[in-house]
Amino acid sequence: MAAEDRPQINLVTPPAPAPETFPDLLARVLDAVPVACLRLSLATKDVDTLGRAADLCREIAHARDVALVIDDHLLLAGRHGLDGVHLTDGARSVRKARKELGPDAIVGAHCGITRHEGLAAGEAGADYIAFGPVGATGLGDGSLAERELFEWWSEMIEIPVVAEGGLSAELVERFGPVSDFFAIGEEIWGAADPVAALKALIAPLG
Repeated sequence: MAAEDRPQINLVTPPAPAPETFPDLLARVLDAVPVACLRLSLATKDVDTLGRAADLCREIAHARDVALVIDDHLLLAGRHGLDGVHLTDGARSVRKARKELGPDAIVGAHCGITRHEGLAAGEAGADYIAFGPVGATGLGDGSLAERELFEWWSEMIEIPVVAEGGLSAELVERFGPVSDFFAIGEEIWGAADPVAALKALIAPLG
């Protein structure tokens, strides 16, 4: 796959990273593999914990010219100097996020497996649309975002599209020609060596 056609990587944090070890691990991953964007996606709703994680990740990411977005928290994105938000509720919050964070912020929207939701988010001003899961995760009702959705989107719509959820090397190879980004997180953090796991996962991209 030609370099200019190769999908880029959005790296998603673990839901509960260990504060003692994760900063070094994150730095190692970002130094080993080109990453376009880091997404702070924590399970906690504690504002102090989220704020500390945002500051830590911002320092590591921005030192490497990697953008940092946070799931859903508009206030924290502004307060902690992040580059934007990744919205998990489809098109519903896109206009509000764009209005509050301004025209230069990154506003992404996860739109499940629905073309209509993706189009609505794009019309509302989203910078990218994420569809997924593309592979089995054991969560939700088992519905998957099919390759045909990505094919149609990449042919008809200019807004970048992100494939995520249950990724394997085989799925990366299959979806690579019709995706602009892969969002990768849970696929690698549980491995003994997340750097090696990430490199193996994206090896089909060349």
